[in-house]
Order: sequence, then structure tokens, then C-alpha cells
Amino acid sequence: MSDFNKDDYLKDLPDVDSLNGENTSGTAGGSHEQNAPTTAGGQSADAASGADQPHHEASDANKAGSAAPSDAKPATAADGNKQAAQSAQADAQHASADAADNGKDGDADHDKDGSLTPLGQAKKEAAEYLEALQRERAEFINYRNRMNKEREQSRQYGIVDVLTSLLPALDDIDRIREHGQMDDSFKAVATKIDKTFAKFGVEKFGEKGEDFDPTKHEAVLQKPDPEAKKETVDTVVEAGYRIGDRVVRAARVVVSMPQS
Repeated sequence: MSDFNKDDYLKDLPDVDSLNGENTSGTAGGSHEQNAPTTAGGQSADAASGADQPHHEASDANKAGSAAPSDAKPATAADGNKQAAQSAQADAQHASADAADNGKDGDADHDKDGSLTPLGQAKKEAAEYLEALQRERAEFINYRNRMNKEREQSRQYGIVDVLTSLLPALDDIDRIREHGQMDDSFKAVATKIDKTFAKFGVEKFGEKGEDFDPTKHEAVLQKPDPEAKKETVDTVVEAGYRIGDRVVRAARVVVSMPQS
């Protein structure tokens, strides 16, 4: 173990004066640091007060604005009429603007020299095609109606030809039925024939006691009758037949005539 040297130990210790100087400088530094925040705080307070001033001014302006409508005078009838006139004028301006746009669209179809532009030529051709299509459609409708009518007429002509050929046989059946010489089997055949002609629109007419009509009756004989007040059918010689409004054969009848 080395010997303790007192002189060396005391030599290494700091002086008392130097220690006092360091304490004094540390105290001054602390006081400066404490003053600095205080100054910053004062500046921030000033800034806050400056920021509050615009806020107060804005609230005053809002109060003035809210008070203004209450002080405003109520609208009169003249003001309402003025607003209506302004609205009507605005509508007229819009209408004129629309008309001008339509005019521009029409001008767009023509060049400066008056000739058609490609767009105008396309519109013209489209209008021509539409007109031609409508004309063709009308002609087709007329053709269809005409063909339907002709087909119905051809159908009636065929029925008329068959009916005309069978008229003598139908007259014989009527005579047998009138005299009661028809058995059950023959009655069934006659009924089927009548139903077949009715299916094709053939109507049988001519009855005893009905008024005489020259458009559908043919008088084969006139018989004076003191009790008759007008011309009536007394006897049906041969029944008449028609299809629709067309009379195939008029009914041949004996007519009772008033004596006067």
C-alpha cells in the first residue's frame, strides 16, 4: 500500500472563490430563464387580445345585419307587379333565345351559298323515305282491304252458284213438306240441308201473311180480297233466298189485294 500524501490531495481540491463565482453565474442564468417565459406569456396574451377584436367586430356586424331586415319596410303591391313584369320579360327573352337556336339549327342545314350540307341532305333524304314509306303503307292497307272484299265476294259467288243449282231440289222438298208426305228419314235429310245453307249465310224468306215487298217478292198472281186492307202474301209458291243483303232469288207469291 502506497503512502498517503496530504499535500497532493489538497492541491487537487478547487478554490473557494472559484466555487462562489460558479454559484453566482448559475443564479443569474436561472433568473434570465424565468424572465424569458414571462415575457413570452405577455406577448401571447397581447396576441390573444388582438385576435378577440375581429371576433367582436364580426359579432357586431351580424347584429347589425339581423337588425336590418326588421327595420326594412314591407313590400308593396307595386313591388310585386314589378317582379311579375321582370319575370315575364325573362320568359320572353328565353323564348326568343329558343327561337334563335331553332334558326341556327335550320341554318346549319345550308352552306353560305344556300346549298345543303351533308346533315341537311341526310335530313331531306330521311323525310323523303318517311313519306314514301307512309304512302306504301297506305297503299298496302287499301290493297289488303280490297283483297278481303274480293275474297268475300268470290266466296259468295261460289255459294250462289251452288244454291242456284240446288234451287229446284229445294223447291221440291218444300212442296213435300207442305203436303205432309215426308217421312222421318227424309225430314232428317232436309233439315241437314237447311242447316248447311244457313252455315254459309244463306237465309230463306217468304211467309204467308207478311206484307208484300216488291224488293224481295215476285207476285205471280194477284187475288182480290174484300177483307184485305193492304197487299199481303196469301200463298208462297216458291221460297226466296238471300245472302246478306243480296237477294239470290225473290220469293214467288200470290198477293191478296184490297178491292178498292
